[in-house]
Amino acid sequence: MMHPEYRPRRLRRNENLRALVRETTLSASSLVYPLFVMPGKKKREEISSMPGVFRLSVDQLAAEAKECRQLGVNSLILFGLPEKKDRVGSGAHAPDGIIQRAIKEIKNKVPEITVITDVCLCEYTSHGHCGIIHHKEVDNDATLEVLARTALSHAQAGADMVAPSDMMDGRVGEIRATLDENNFDQVAIMSYAVKYASAFYGPFRDAADCAPQEGDRRGYQMDPANAREALREATLDVEEGADILMVKPAMAYLDIIRMLRDEFDHPTAAYQVSGEYAMLKAAAARGWLDEERVMAESLLSIRRAGADIILTYFAKQMAKLL
Repeated sequence: MMHPEYRPRRLRRNENLRALVRETTLSASSLVYPLFVMPGKKKREEISSMPGVFRLSVDQLAAEAKECRQLGVNSLILFGLPEKKDRVGSGAHAPDGIIQRAIKEIKNKVPEITVITDVCLCEYTSHGHCGIIHHKEVDNDATLEVLARTALSHAQAGADMVAPSDMMDGRVGEIRATLDENNFDQVAIMSYAVKYASAFYGPFRDAADCAPQEGDRRGYQMDPANAREALREATLDVEEGADILMVKPAMAYLDIIRMLRDEFDHPTAAYQVSGEYAMLKAAAARGWLDEERVMAESLLSIRRAGADIILTYFAKQMAKLL
């Protein structure tokens, strides 16, 4: 009987050996925790389709930020639910808007945490689309100025980074120019460079009350069938001044994360979206999956694919495990 000269199992015999040769690791500092901010006071409402995730009023944010810091999660991304919506999303850039107040509250109480803001109009428009509608179509170029005003208002409130998620052509360049012209050249842009028109966003649309009232977003978000197009999208955002490139969703697009990692030197982010979180939570609640293990495995797969940064609703839970 011939014995193998090399036995890979030698390095799997116990946890110390496995840890010694582990190729991919997770750290709390590479995780970004999303927060949903709602009007009112002393509000903390659990989102039914996302167990463990809450809508919070502004006065509840500091405690959440402090907990994240204690766990080593040093970055948050904010999504707002405004008091009122209109056709042009004017609440997105209002000086006293929900996100502007949220930024100030967090930076006043927990100044050392990094505050990232989602820049989009879908949460603020009465029709639920990510831009200005003219003649029943989302008008790309008319939307750019509103997005830039929104990003500027976030920077003025104290945001460290803005993250345009609308998928309008040219929005990174418009935002970069506006920030620079107003002396916010140090505010970074994390672009949702490759955002697919995915079915995995369902619970988020419940959480942020931003489902389109008619039609869908396939006219501006990417076709899930396309991979090479992702490189064209990311290249444009790099040329326009993006500091970080994001892929969204994550788990169904690990190949796209790897493509960006191999093609660009920019930091790569990936968003483990609401549907990914919800389906793991639901299966675990029914006893079909081990929640801690599938959480860790899913995040490791995103990291292994090439993501330097992971936006995830599991951030606090994973940090506790780490």
